[in-house]
Amino acid sequence: MSDPLFNVEDLSLRLGNRPVYDSFSVALPKGGLTGIVGPNGCGKSTLLRCLAGVQQPDSGRIVFQGGPLAGLSAVERAQSMAYLPQNPPLVPDMSVGGLVAKGRTPWRKAFRPLSDTDHDAIESALLATGLSDLRATRLSALSGGQRQRVWLALALAQDTPVILLDEPTAFLDLQHQLSLLRLLRQLADERQRSIVMVLHELTLAGRFCDHLLGLRDGQLICAGPAEQVITPDMVAALYDLQAKVARDPVFRKPVVYPRE
Repeated sequence: MSDPLFNVEDLSLRLGNRPVYDSFSVALPKGGLTGIVGPNGCGKSTLLRCLAGVQQPDSGRIVFQGGPLAGLSAVERAQSMAYLPQNPPLVPDMSVGGLVAKGRTPWRKAFRPLSDTDHDAIESALLATGLSDLRATRLSALSGGQRQRVWLALALAQDTPVILLDEPTAFLDLQHQLSLLRLLRQLADERQRSIVMVLHELTLAGRFCDHLLGLRDGQLICAGPAEQVITPDMVAALYDLQAKVARDPVFRKPVVYPRE
């Protein structure tokens, strides 16, 4: 792999008394969609927090686009990558448009009004997530799936070359899951965004992701092109589950069929 987006080198981390990673190393490619998969508690979200710079490892280092991630200031990180955690804080009294506008904070000078560029980014994010008609609605009036889309719109309005998403399809029905993943695919293909996301659904990961990392108990089990990585052996190694993997007849992507 040439010029990786992230290079994780000998990462070690404990959360409380629980070891999460011990001398963990992996490279994540630049460009496209990279999915992080694995069972609950395997360290997927923790790895994403480390990549975002919001969780500091006990030892080891992360190289981001050729330089140490730890050397970037908070503003520099925010201008380089947007990070959407699994459970964003609830801000019920804010409007949809008001929250999405917060995505422009890394680019604004203090006490300055929103610029034309800011307004364009906000409008584009609302349109892309289907929220234009809800801009004045309070977050407290939205469903869980709608709130998830608002937070995604905030990340899109930040307009960074890298987007890190922790289970972005959580709380979304199938229609909106597909709509979201198609949008991310479009951002990667047409706007050359590098997107790294934690996913649970292997079939969706296989259909939309270019590259997959499979984790279990803080160990890297597999990494590579999604269509090559998703195999019966991979499913067994990650989930202790016997499964058949076949190509769907429409998209020619891997589909996982658990055996009875």
